[in-house]
Amino acid sequence: MKAIWNGALIAESDETVVIEGNQYFPADSLHREHVTFSNHHTMCAWKGQASYYSLLVNGEMNTDAAWYYPDPKPEAENIKGYVAFWKGVKVEP
Repeated sequence: MKAIWNGALIAESDETVVIEGNQYFPADSLHREHVTFSNHHTMCAWKGQASYYSLLVNGEMNTDAAWYYPDPKPEAENIKGYVAFWKGVKVEP
């Protein structure tokens, strides 16, 4: 699977996990030159608190376009260390 935004490859892996229709990529598959810090957090009732990354490609910022669970609840332990995308990031085989 590949995650692409603004013409750049953001992540690529054969080891994704699908939850609620979202492909979660291993954190080590991220192309870190396009990933930047975000202060944003949300709460999921069964997965726990999500943290976010923003993406920066060709001078354009996609704020809070990736999320992950640094300390997921036990029911979601299988996505610890994984990152998912939205906000226009294309995820395709």
